[in-house]
Amino acid sequence: MTNEKKGEVFMITNALFESWFPIIVLFTYSYLTPIFTYTLNICIASIFFIALIVARKKFYEFKNKEAYKDLLLTTLFITLLFLFVFLGLQYTTATNTAVILFMQLFFSFLYFNLIGKEYISKKHIAGATMMGAGAIVILFPDDFIVNKGDLLVLVAAMIAPFANYYQKRTRKYLCVENILAFRYIASLPFLLFFAYIFEPIPTSSNILEALPYLLASGLLIFGVAKIFWIEAIYRIPITKASALAAFMPVFTMFFAYLVLDEVPTLEQVLAIIPIVVGGYLITRKSLGNI
Repeated sequence: MTNEKKGEVFMITNALFESWFPIIVLFTYSYLTPIFTYTLNICIASIFFIALIVARKKFYEFKNKEAYKDLLLTTLFITLLFLFVFLGLQYTTATNTAVILFMQLFFSFLYFNLIGKEYISKKHIAGATMMGAGAIVILFPDDFIVNKGDLLVLVAAMIAPFANYYQKRTRKYLCVENILAFRYIASLPFLLFFAYIFEPIPTSSNILEALPYLLASGLLIFGVAKIFWIEAIYRIPITKASALAAFMPVFTMFFAYLVLDEVPTLEQVLAIIPIVVGGYLITRKSLGNI
């Protein structure tokens, strides 16, 4: 399997895992407030990655001073991104969250292809356009009214390409578990501060009741899925990785229907077709340098 194909497999696997993210978070909100939910997820993920670093004896990588600028910028953008997502999920649906986050494809294309120099072929542009059109139909099935939650998640989608760019750069210096452990641990003091200032402190019983959901999201979504994501963007262009993330809202729509009774409209279901076709085009090997 080529390096590019490995990146594609990693990205689609990541989409499958992360499609559960808004669903699990909405269940967690029955017991916890948004910032505390995010903070506790990060605590669990931090323990997971510290254990991985100890097992693999990778602490020596932190001696590389060249990594720290990109690592700190990664931490900043990722922390802001998920802060907006967790706050936005209070006011919107799981499906809308997944689709709006997919709009990072548009911003990736804007930042790195139209403004930057990252190459993408005409075939891949066509695939990305089809996927974007399908996502817009899912997001706006009847009108173009956007609520407060959708806007907060859209800000997260605008931040995502910068976070991915610096993660990709950092991966040249550090293994994936070191990147994730650092960014989670470094963000914890700030998250605890904001949670303490803006939200009521949760009771121990609420935390215990939310624990199954926190473990699922902390270990699988903020843990395993993030490994797949970083390994994917290390191997393929960020725009292409963002396009492959379009499978996430499709998966989320299906799972949200099963567990949350979020019934999609006919227009939303039909919109899956261009997303799937676009996904096929975006994963075809280009004759250009990609």
